[in-house]
Amino acid sequence: MALIDWTAFHFLNDLLIGHALIGDELEDFTFWSVPALAAATVGLWLVSRPGAVSRWRLAAASAVASAGLALLTNQVISHIWHRARPTEAHADAHLWFVHASHDPSFPSDHAAASFAIAVSVLLVSRRAGAAFLVAAAAISVTRVLVGLHYPGDVLGGALVGTAAALAVHHLARRPLGGVVRALGRVTDPLLAPVWRLGGSRGYPKRPLT
Repeated sequence: MALIDWTAFHFLNDLLIGHALIGDELEDFTFWSVPALAAATVGLWLVSRPGAVSRWRLAAASAVASAGLALLTNQVISHIWHRARPTEAHADAHLWFVHASHDPSFPSDHAAASFAIAVSVLLVSRRAGAAFLVAAAAISVTRVLVGLHYPGDVLGGALVGTAAALAVHHLARRPLGGVVRALGRVTDPLLAPVWRLGGSRGYPKRPLT
């Protein structure tokens, strides 16, 4: 299994050799993709009408909770099994335009968090969730291309993230509703003027109770 993982990594990692243009685009994507996914997650909350516990607010809260649970699970797994990074274990592995990391390679934190977010959104909206899944998959594959993870690392991270999202969705949906209401009392006074300026109809006169 380790040989298959290394072979797949070696193939993907070598794709950038002699392709400077692709490398430039990938470098840009590596830089902005994670902040963009985080901004999109926050955006789910911002597009929701103040004064309501909408599915978008629940999706945003679930995504954050799921990502946190996934990263915590990763810490437990990496303490049980420490897998060295590809560039530490193989002299012919390339590290492209990113700093070396000496943290455990398995499972991938980026894959775990991004898939936790994507699956959380998918559980409330197939269309939006599909877009988030594409972003999560792209982020995960990029971690292999630049030399930071084996394919098995990102696959493991994706499974952890998916499991975390399902756990939060089925076990913590009711408590999250309370969290959404509490946070809404804080954000609604800030978002209400924006909605009024936008000519939103039917905006509630009173905040969440």
